[in-house]
Amino acid sequence: MDGNRRFAKRLMLQPWKGHENGSKKVEKIVDWCLELGIKEVTLYTMSVENFNSRPKEEFNYLIKLFKEGFKRIKDDPKIHEKGVKVNFIGRTKMFDDELQNLMTNLMDETKENSNLQVNFAIAYGGRTEIVDATKKIAEKVKSGTMNVNDINEDIFENHLYIKSNPELIIRTGGDIRTSNFLPYQSTYSEWFFIKKLFPDFEKEDLVECIESFVSRNRRFGK
Repeated sequence: MDGNRRFAKRLMLQPWKGHENGSKKVEKIVDWCLELGIKEVTLYTMSVENFNSRPKEEFNYLIKLFKEGFKRIKDDPKIHEKGVKVNFIGRTKMFDDELQNLMTNLMDETKENSNLQVNFAIAYGGRTEIVDATKKIAEKVKSGTMNVNDINEDIFENHLYIKSNPELIIRTGGDIRTSNFLPYQSTYSEWFFIKKLFPDFEKEDLVECIESFVSRNRRFGK
């Protein structure tokens, strides 16, 4: 979801003010996914690198937005009415207790919903996900609960933050790079790079990507 800061600069606002527009767009995307019958969507919300790369004022503003946004989701009756399951992936323990509790409660309260799963990749990094999975496996081998010769792709996938593989990935903002997003899971994903900034992204853009995806010949390396 790239381009929030550039969107704010275009409106001559402080760069981080664009994240507020991005937050509103996320809510619309959830509605569009429900309308289009999409079963799972993963939103790259905040990278683990952002903890050190963002100015303190912007970082604090983001945390405030997260807390407000997740509280709003938690109190929204349509989340349960429409069967939305909320999940968080990443090093979530890097956040303060209030935000951690919000995320935990939201996951617990929506865990039985099954129409649409929304994964927020927050404090996320693809490389850190792979490192964390490797550490979990190494600890099991060390303790004797896992045999190193039994390790295969299925075992490794089961230790990642998220096992499902995205069919379609959309990056807004005009940059043509994957930026450490689901590197293991996206091996055979179809990528779409959109010039529009994230707050400018609309339902017709999503539909256009889906229609183009359907027309592609997916060979899975064959």
